[in-house]
Amino acid sequence: MAVRALRGATQVDADERDQILEATTELVTEVMRRNGLSTDDVISVIFTTTPDLNAEFPALAARKLGFHEVPLLCASELDVPHALPRVIRLMAHIETDRPRSEMQHVYLRGATALRLDIAQ
Repeated sequence: MAVRALRGATQVDADERDQILEATTELVTEVMRRNGLSTDDVISVIFTTTPDLNAEFPALAARKLGFHEVPLLCASELDVPHALPRVIRLMAHIETDRPRSEMQHVYLRGATALRLDIAQ
């Protein structure tokens, strides 16, 4: 069994609690679905938000999805002047037998602009 990291990001329209929870739920659900994962496969998840988002912790959405025994951490991204605004990112560490080349990173909504090379 190998440890792999999965990346993902999404963007919200406004710094509103419901939007942060909805977008994070969508992102986590897609990462899990596209990679055929259950919460038992997840070692930990780090969530970050751009500094313009602080209405809610993205990790709350993961908890509501059943990530009760998975260590979750929220942090703020660097405040880079030209960065895409209102972005929620995640890095999930997982256990899997699948090779790194089969991992599907997920970029949704406006965050597809961050990684045009791998966004679906």
